[in-house]
Amino acid sequence: MNFLKSIAPHVHWGLRLSLAATFIVHGLGKFPPDGFSQAMGMPLVIGWLVALGEVGAGAALIGGAILSKDILTRVGGLLVIVIMIGAIFLVHLEKGFNVMNGGYEFQLLMLVTGLFFLAKGNDV
Repeated sequence: MNFLKSIAPHVHWGLRLSLAATFIVHGLGKFPPDGFSQAMGMPLVIGWLVALGEVGAGAALIGGAILSKDILTRVGGLLVIVIMIGAIFLVHLEKGFNVMNGGYEFQLLMLVTGLFFLAKGNDV
């Protein structure tokens, strides 16, 4: 039990870095967003916002912890939520829950993790 208490102040890094890395990698993969926007049937400006939002969310989650800026962590969490709501409703919901069928299982997990960082900020 003492071991768990000793690592408790640091375990947020696993959640934070895995979510941030996922968003940064997926966001960078959307540049330039012309092809992404066209494939998704959305205006180019939305493609730019999604790509920049994903990279920005990841950077904010990491920067918030490194710079001890609670607001950056919360903004990162908010961006994750907004982007995942869009992904769930525009792409994954019709495919059901199971990620193996293209469902929203993984997106829901990221959305709730974003909610955690929005609500808690750096107070984790």
